[in-house]
Amino acid sequence: MSKKWIGLLVIAAMISIVVAGIVKNNIENTTEFDNIALGSDVDFLATKEGLAKGEVAPDFELTTLDGKAVKLSDYQGKKVILNFWATWCPPCRAEMPHMQKYFEEQAGQENVEILAVNLTTEDRGLDKVEAFVSEYGLTFPIPMDKEGEIGSVYQTVTIPTSYILDTDGRVQNKIVGPMNETMIEELIANID
Repeated sequence: MSKKWIGLLVIAAMISIVVAGIVKNNIENTTEFDNIALGSDVDFLATKEGLAKGEVAPDFELTTLDGKAVKLSDYQGKKVILNFWATWCPPCRAEMPHMQKYFEEQAGQENVEILAVNLTTEDRGLDKVEAFVSEYGLTFPIPMDKEGEIGSVYQTVTIPTSYILDTDGRVQNKIVGPMNETMIEELIANID
């Protein structure tokens, strides 16, 4: 054999050894990952606060349209419909009569509070909010998110967005889009 062929065989052997080492290492890492992912019996606990089902909804304090301070945590012990809306939003307009009717006729006996957070930074001014509340005869609290922080925390990309909270303040459902009275009744009936 010529020196050229011997050199090529040596290079080929070295490349084979390197490739085999890389493949072996990848197989070991994949097996190790699979064992962790598939063999884990750790129960992941909900974080202290969050938006996932079972997590305590992030607390906040806002001032209502009529000037009262409201804090979400003050409503523990009640089921809460936490709704995010704006006056210019057609689906918000569609759901408000349903929420008001539910509030008037059933909320008291079902131990439910409705907090309809106005996304003030996304809306058209305080006068429009006041006119909207008057037009629809809304009697539940209307907290004003004047800085846009709470809407951001609650990931209200699409409105209306509502969170249904149980009596411990834990998230049970997130609804994106308008609700009607039947839907509200069913959501509330399925939580403690």
